[in-house]
Amino acid sequence: MRGGAGRARNGGGSVMAASGRSWFGALALGVSFLKCLLIPTYHSTDFEVHRNWLAITHNLPLSQWYYEATSEWTLDYPPFFAWFEYALSHIAKYFDPKMLVIENLNYSSHATIFFQRFSVIFTDILFIYAVRECCRYVNGKRAAKDILEKPTFILAVLLLWNFGLLIVDHIHFQYNGFLFGLMLLSVARLCQKRYLEGALLFAILLHFKHIYVYVAPAYGIYLLRSYCFTANNTDGSLKWRSFSFLHVTLLVLIVCLVSALSLGPFIVLGQLPQVISRLFPFKRGLCHAYWAPNFWALYNAVDKALTVVGLKYNLLDPTKIPKASMTGGLVQEFQHTVLPSVTPLATLICTFISILPSVFCLWFKPQGPRGFLRCLVLCALSSFMFGWHVHEKAILLAILPLSLLSVQRAKDAGIYLILTTTGHFSLFPLLFTAPELPIKILLMLLFTVYSFSSLKSLFRRERPLLNWLEIIYLVQLVPLEIFCEIVFPLTSWKLQFPFVPLLLTSVYCALGVTYAWLKLYVCVLTEHVFVRQKAE
Repeated sequence: MRGGAGRARNGGGSVMAASGRSWFGALALGVSFLKCLLIPTYHSTDFEVHRNWLAITHNLPLSQWYYEATSEWTLDYPPFFAWFEYALSHIAKYFDPKMLVIENLNYSSHATIFFQRFSVIFTDILFIYAVRECCRYVNGKRAAKDILEKPTFILAVLLLWNFGLLIVDHIHFQYNGFLFGLMLLSVARLCQKRYLEGALLFAILLHFKHIYVYVAPAYGIYLLRSYCFTANNTDGSLKWRSFSFLHVTLLVLIVCLVSALSLGPFIVLGQLPQVISRLFPFKRGLCHAYWAPNFWALYNAVDKALTVVGLKYNLLDPTKIPKASMTGGLVQEFQHTVLPSVTPLATLICTFISILPSVFCLWFKPQGPRGFLRCLVLCALSSFMFGWHVHEKAILLAILPLSLLSVQRAKDAGIYLILTTTGHFSLFPLLFTAPELPIKILLMLLFTVYSFSSLKSLFRRERPLLNWLEIIYLVQLVPLEIFCEIVFPLTSWKLQFPFVPLLLTSVYCALGVTYAWLKLYVCVLTEHVFVRQKAE
């Protein structure tokens, strides 16, 4: 009887596993088909950036990669990404060799467009696999009879069909998919207590794209607390005698070996300073061409408001006000008129201070993988809020890992809905051409409606995910979009103040992102921790 029951359980488990694979495969194939449909859409200057990098790495020796400057879009990603472009270039030559000519600036034949678009879709296979591994981590956390209400299904949709990732990679054009795949896979490995694999994957990721250094403090502290120290006291405090020198040595070896493989050739060539100067171009200015919705967007807006008031009441000398600060509004070198101008060092200090509380909580109030994920999200958000020359697309660095938390706790789900709605809306200005307007609105609506309905259903037995003030704030995004896309272009302000729609979008979304950041911090700092002694 026991054997029969065991076989029945195993049979049921295999059926459930097969069912899981079928719906996950359908989701992955569906979104891949959608990506193929987006191939003919508008692409940004990032398309030319990556075409130029293909040409540089294909034609020039390694010693010239980080010196070539024929195009203004010079190579400014770490060496692993350069080698990735080098590998792609040897496939690209079979599609259209002309795309690999360095002097062919802004070259975009049909074959070139198809190759570069399809290369993004193909490399997303890693992202799909990483999402599958993350779904395994949350599997069984909350039971549900209907497959559509299972946390694994909801998480798969929130990640695979993420609106922001779709428009940034497959319309605007970038290779974020496989990079986020590396990050999510490293997160999954750490959650599965496969610490060395997680550390290796994250080390590799840092040498593909250095923006992920924003979340490095979360990885470092979590690995030190959970892997290098192997036990806790009964009160939850750290047992210092459990420190493992072997574990630390293994982590250091991983970091050193990956760094040597990536940077070693440039150290031998004596070009490390040149590589570093390309990776960290502090001369670009505080804000990107379009203000990311962070603290500095609010800071800039206050400075503009004070300037207007000062001029109106003759408190400022018009001849001493930088012209770009009031007319262009969106230049890279932004000079403040009333408030003190911000330096790279000031942003570094602000970022460091804003990250500290989350790191301290991860060390002194360990909550396992969930605590690590919360710290990771806070590190990403804090860096987004106070970093130097932050791109609006960097908000995805917080949204995607927060998806894992959103299907586990109602509080995190509410924060996720606020952050993802405002963060995704802030990406709208990236797609400014008329044909893409209905596409971005439709995709945003579909994803937002699904996010709200699925998470509300998942936590229907708990309190409402959002209060009425939060709902009012999010609803106001609709009239804001109508004004920016329909009303403003019909007014005379369009010629005199062309930056107003971007400024309004940035500032309004900055309020939501800031609120989500503060709310998550309050949850982390005030949450009671249940003490469990770590077992060997």
